[in-house]
Amino acid sequence: MFVLLPVRHRAKLLTCLVCVGFVTPAYPSGARNWRIDPAHTNIGFVVDGVGWPRTKGQFKDFNGKIAIDFDHPAASHVAFQVAAKSVDVGSSSFNDYLRTDAFFDVARYPVITFTSTHVEKVNEHHAQVTGDLTLRGVTHPVVIEVDVNRNGNSDSKVDFRATGIVHRLEFNMSAGFPAISNDVDLVVTTEALAE
Repeated sequence: MFVLLPVRHRAKLLTCLVCVGFVTPAYPSGARNWRIDPAHTNIGFVVDGVGWPRTKGQFKDFNGKIAIDFDHPAASHVAFQVAAKSVDVGSSSFNDYLRTDAFFDVARYPVITFTSTHVEKVNEHHAQVTGDLTLRGVTHPVVIEVDVNRNGNSDSKVDFRATGIVHRLEFNMSAGFPAISNDVDLVVTTEALAE
């Protein structure tokens, strides 16, 4: 059974690469559910290429849920789903190209998902989240580094900044390689409000 709190938001993501989608099973009773604030959420990606500047992009449509147990981080979960067709790099013609089978192939694979499989507390302000990213029908594990700001140990609001690298060739997204890098940098920032 999957439990998701719908949230629609703009998010920045890079050209021809992946965003993070997260879907997770029902949460343990010790984990508290947090609602992602769409006005304060940004899922972005950046990719480098030879002969042009870095490309930054975003996905504008996603759903997500976070369940956190600050005392027992291993009981925490993160889940996101991203509408692949919502990719936006600031050019309608390039957006259309990214939606083709050369990159996201949104007709066949409309949803990008991420489901956490393990959360490890590194220190009071940092965690490492391992999870399964599914893109273009292919699933691979990714590791996301997460900075946590509890806003003075607030019980009602938490800020997160998550970063990671996705190797697009692992997801059969080889168009433009090697001129377009295999490495896609993910940057997700969000403010979550307690439910």
